[in-house]
Amino acid sequence: MQKHILSVDDEPEISGMIQKALTMEGYRVSSATTADAARRIVQSDPPQLIISDLQLEDTDGLSLVEEIHKTLPDLPVLLLTGVIFDPDVIQGIVGKKVSSYLPKTSSLDTIRKEVRRLAGHPSA
Repeated sequence: MQKHILSVDDEPEISGMIQKALTMEGYRVSSATTADAARRIVQSDPPQLIISDLQLEDTDGLSLVEEIHKTLPDLPVLLLTGVIFDPDVIQGIVGKKVSSYLPKTSSLDTIRKEVRRLAGHPSA
């Protein structure tokens, strides 16, 4: 069975790029451009990993993650954002709410490797 990943980003081109790259890796990828759409997907088809932007149109990614973790506390989350954090902020605040953080400027290869680390092999 394919691993399901949810990509949450209000920039459709970013979600599309992530979806294409990870689908080619063998994952099943759903995309959401709003927190409401992400919540609906999580409820109807829970993912094994969420990749979320920090700044969403209708909320921030960390608030969305906190909300989702109330029902799926062990769900890994990769924060993929254009916001560059100080390393102390990553360890102190962001690290407590998400499993991993990568800047949006990361290569697709780096993103794929981090997804494999967090979600495991796509068919496992």
